[in-house]
This record gives sequence, C-alpha cells and structure tokens, in this order.
Amino acid sequence: MNLLQHIGKYFILLTHVFSKPEKLKIYYKETIKEIDKLGLNSIWIVVIISFFMGAVITMQTAYNTENPIYPKYLIGLTARDTLLLEFSSTIVALILAGKIGSNIASEIGTMRVTEQIDALEIMGVNSASFLILPKVVATIFFSPFLCLLSMFIGIMGGWIAGIATGVMTSQDYIYGIQYAFIPYYIVYALIKSAFFAFLITSISSYHGYYSYGGSLEVGQSSTKAVVHSSISILLFNVILTQLLLS
Repeated sequence: MNLLQHIGKYFILLTHVFSKPEKLKIYYKETIKEIDKLGLNSIWIVVIISFFMGAVITMQTAYNTENPIYPKYLIGLTARDTLLLEFSSTIVALILAGKIGSNIASEIGTMRVTEQIDALEIMGVNSASFLILPKVVATIFFSPFLCLLSMFIGIMGGWIAGIATGVMTSQDYIYGIQYAFIPYYIVYALIKSAFFAFLITSISSYHGYYSYGGSLEVGQSSTKAVVHSSISILLFNVILTQLLLS
C-alpha cells in the first residue's frame, strides 16, 4: 500500500474518531483511565531521563566553555534553552513514542485480531471513537504536564551536576537560567508537546486499528507505530519551529 493510501485511511479514521460521542459519561471514564495508564505511568521515565540529560548538558557545556573569556553563567543559560526549546518537548516526545506508541498499537491491534473490535461494531458502537478518542484526549491533556516536569527536573539535574562536579557555583547557574529569559519559549514547548502527543496517539492507533493476522502482525504494527510516530515528530518539529519561532 502506498503512502497516499495510508494517509487517506488515516484521515478517514480520524473523521470516525472525532464524530460526536453517544454517551459522554462513558468517554469521560475511559479518558480518566487512559490518563492514569498513559500519562501517570510515564512520569518516572520522564523524570529519570530529564534529570540525567540536564546533568549531561551542564557538564558538556562547562567542559566546552573552559576558556576564561566565557562567563560561567552561560552554562546555566545553555542548559535552560536546550531543555526548553528542544529536549523537554521533542526528545521526550520521541521517548514517549516508544513507550506509549507501542502500548497503544499493541493494545488496539490485539483487540482487532481477536475480533473484539468487530464485536463492538456489531453492537452498533463506533469502535474508532470509543477506543481512540479517550487516548487522544488523555495524551493531549497530560503531555504538557510531562513537558513542564521535564523542564523543572532537567534544570534541577543540571544545577546538582554543576555543584557536585565543581564546574560552577550555584549563583552563576541560577543567574544563567534567569538571564535573558523569554517566557514564550515555555509556550512554544507546550504547544509542540501537545501536537506531538496527538501524532503519537493517532498514528499508533491507526496502525493498531488496521492490524490483521495474528500476534506477529500485531508486533509489526507496534514497530511501525513507533517508527512512523518518530519520523512524524521530527518532521513536524521543523515545521512548528518555523511557524512558531520565525
């Protein structure tokens, strides 16, 4: 199947996903479950990775700015802008594409090959909306919180690494993260994180929803979901950066 056919099927699926729900109370309960399963369960991996990435960014910046003409506060400034502009939105999204994307694709794919989706259709339920919409809403809602958490933990990790290794003082680091701060960078990162959350969920759901065969095909769909979600994130990262920062 060529690319245009996949794109067409993807957007047709989205029209079914965003059709008006019949019973909002059921969708609300499903959304809360997905927030717990997809959002809350992702907190620890975001915290751990953000902490060590903040520490590594600080140390590498310090080792590459050992020239005395560079003020020490540049280390904190570099760590802050790196985390706000790219890491906490794009890199975290790529990590979540592997965790959340594979989870969604395998879950929906298993339901497809075991004919549970067919059973929903026979009962008159809009299976696409019932299965996918709560996941989309949950990830779009929770992703900005993960992005903010990543920013905070990353900056804290950089501060701890800088003090522990003695490459800079606490005063220099704090001054650096405050220097020439642009609040719009946080808004920019939150917009990207929400958009990337939609891409991860919708693309992974698409591959799971159209899985056919057995467990082998479900595994292949899960792999495709991660790969295609990651490529889409990198592509739209360039587009959104041009639109939001130009």
